[in-house]
Amino acid sequence: MTEAAARDWLDANEPALRDRLYDFVRLPSVSTDPAYAEGMGQAAEFLSTYLRDIGFDRVAVNATPGHPILTGEWTGAPGAPTILVYGHYDVQPPDPLDQWQSAPFEPTLRDGRIYGRGISDDKGPLMVALGAMEALMATTGALPVNVRLLIEGSEEMGSAHLEDFVVAHQDLVTADFLLSADGAMWRADLPSVTVASRGMAALNVTVRGAAKDLHSGRYGGGVPNAAQVLVEMLAALHDPRTGAVAVPGFYDGVAVPDNETRAALADIPFDEAAFLEGLGVKKGAGEAGYSFLERNWLRPTLEINGMSAGYTGPGFKTVIGATAEAKISCRLVPGQDPMRILELLEAELTRLCPDCATLSIARKPGVAWPSALPLDHPGLRLAMDVLEELYGQPARAVRMGATIPIAEMFDRVLDMGTVFFSFSTADEDYHAPNEFFRLERWQDGLRAWVAYLTRLAKAA
Repeated sequence: MTEAAARDWLDANEPALRDRLYDFVRLPSVSTDPAYAEGMGQAAEFLSTYLRDIGFDRVAVNATPGHPILTGEWTGAPGAPTILVYGHYDVQPPDPLDQWQSAPFEPTLRDGRIYGRGISDDKGPLMVALGAMEALMATTGALPVNVRLLIEGSEEMGSAHLEDFVVAHQDLVTADFLLSADGAMWRADLPSVTVASRGMAALNVTVRGAAKDLHSGRYGGGVPNAAQVLVEMLAALHDPRTGAVAVPGFYDGVAVPDNETRAALADIPFDEAAFLEGLGVKKGAGEAGYSFLERNWLRPTLEINGMSAGYTGPGFKTVIGATAEAKISCRLVPGQDPMRILELLEAELTRLCPDCATLSIARKPGVAWPSALPLDHPGLRLAMDVLEELYGQPARAVRMGATIPIAEMFDRVLDMGTVFFSFSTADEDYHAPNEFFRLERWQDGLRAWVAYLTRLAKAA
């Protein structure tokens, strides 16, 4: 009766829950830009008020050297499992603003999709989890299992202070396993649960030629051009014949995927050519000898995420810029230590920089190790069962090319596995203009979280 009553409550109250979601999205909680500090504070206050209103205890907005971390709990189910539910309230910057079809912080429903910055990553999925718990509390006055909450405000910046907080406050986060509202399904047409993700390490590179910008006619050909120097350095980081990363030692410890693993990936329904065409890509690229899924899920990468040099404004300015800058990130697989990778990359960039220029390197705060969840984890099996019932087809255990630092950290620090149970999908343009969350997936997620929590108690 608990699950059925909560579903009925959701059917009657979904519009009100969606209005609350819209209110949350309207708060511009961009963590990386100090200009949005007020929005960050408003989002933390919004959540703390909501958690208290629906019945959580010990709700706290915990200060960190970065943005606050929210915690709370409901532990009124003796003998039932205890789960830690994770999400984040910070979002990416909305820029470029001129590419949005509607205002990024004014949620807009169009053609079955809710548009807005953070709606898919991670405000919509987080409110799915909280909305399902509100439904259970409203219909029975209790939750079927014990729940602790951890909602951070620096995920989009690399969660630099999360580990220190967890180590110092283990009483607030101890649980049987972590159930994450973050993470996303791989595809909208294939129910899936992510069981592995790659690690990450990143840095900022600046090359300086002259002491100041110079006229390209009066000085060109006789002084170092920082942009040219940097471009040549960056090009040398990959082997042009094989597409492999050319940094010495980069692949140390990386195992070649075995035939069983490659066969399992090949068995997943996936049309690589159609997928690339949908991205506007004429032909795939990357490390030779591997399919797209193998490159994206099993192999490490080095990517140039941004470059700037000289004059890039409207019109033209004949100038030799004094400096050139690039942002580089590496996605890592088991066998790679992020700190070691940064050391190798810094050494190679230093070697590649010619004597005519000077080089400075700044590491991005925070690194992440790769992670994996055993396929026999009971929380994972339950998630796949709920998805199969909801969508009428078997759910797939898939890997992720991106990075979610919490999984490895919680496994290492608390010996706690992470089950990703998110209802956003990878095609919803998060981190880009016109981010959206499918209305149907919002509604599916509410019902699925109710089912999951109810059945977790029965399975104990």
